[in-house]
Amino acid sequence: MTNTQKYTQLFKQFSSLKVLIIGDVIIDAYLWGNVERISPEAPVPIVNVNSRANRLGGAANVALNIKALGAEPIICSVIGNDNQANTFLDLLAEANISSVGMVKSKNRVTSTKFRVIGNNAQMLRVDEEMDDELILEDEILLYDRIKQIIKENKIDVIIFQDYDKGVITKSVFEKTHKVIDGKIPIAVDPKRKNFFLYKNVDLFKPNLKELQEATNNHFDKKDIKSLKQEVVKLQKQLNTKLLLTTLSDQGVFISENSAGKYSSELLPAHLRSISDVSGAGDTVISVAALCLALNTDKKILAELSNLAGGLVCEELGVIPVNKEKLLNETIKIYG
Repeated sequence: MTNTQKYTQLFKQFSSLKVLIIGDVIIDAYLWGNVERISPEAPVPIVNVNSRANRLGGAANVALNIKALGAEPIICSVIGNDNQANTFLDLLAEANISSVGMVKSKNRVTSTKFRVIGNNAQMLRVDEEMDDELILEDEILLYDRIKQIIKENKIDVIIFQDYDKGVITKSVFEKTHKVIDGKIPIAVDPKRKNFFLYKNVDLFKPNLKELQEATNNHFDKKDIKSLKQEVVKLQKQLNTKLLLTTLSDQGVFISENSAGKYSSELLPAHLRSISDVSGAGDTVISVAALCLALNTDKKILAELSNLAGGLVCEELGVIPVNKEKLLNETIKIYG
């Protein structure tokens, strides 16, 4: 089998997978316009709005990426019982993504990030959200949904997509980990609060800043020796099989723990015309998780994730990866 056939077959296999995504969902709201003058009220630009849009963000953007890659996403999260919650559920319906795992709560607000873009540049972002942990009532409701979905579906991989908004609690993670009993691989995209919560998972994907802050070692991103030392140290602490660190313009660093033996590799980024890095991490974890579900070789997993993250950075705004474009790029470089 040629490399082209191998990658084509792999991408076809994505369509057979069902992915459970647990985490913080966000509405990415955009106002686009033109800037032609400065406000007389304050030294700030005036954006004359000509279009607006709401998009699925956070863990919901992971669901969009999973769907764009051909697999079936099921998302579990807690949103508010507010107008924005209805907007969010409408966006899920428009994307043909199931809302069976969504819990509405009077104790929460639906996280929304408003971005004002003038002359194709982001001028301002306004966040409406809360980051308190779920209260016990909501935590129980969320876990019951998770447990029911696992019981009623053949889930191939679980993604914990953490944005530090309080939906993923210690109890939710540990109960989910226990109920699957090692039968379903787990991929995690961590944030600071819960960084050391995610023990005994199959794939852990911090970015460089998160890794540096967690290890309290702010080494240079080109210092591969220090990077490798901190990654292995973290892998031992978390007992993680694969640790994939995204390094922005330096690419990705993949480390594998096989029965206590560690092997790693740096995969450099491909030259891109970068427009916006928003959502790139969501794309990386989506591709990595699908490869994990198919037991793909760690280097191929890292290569495809690296490529996919770079491709979405060429577009302005948070958008999912284009499967056909990713396959064509993969074949062009590695075929």
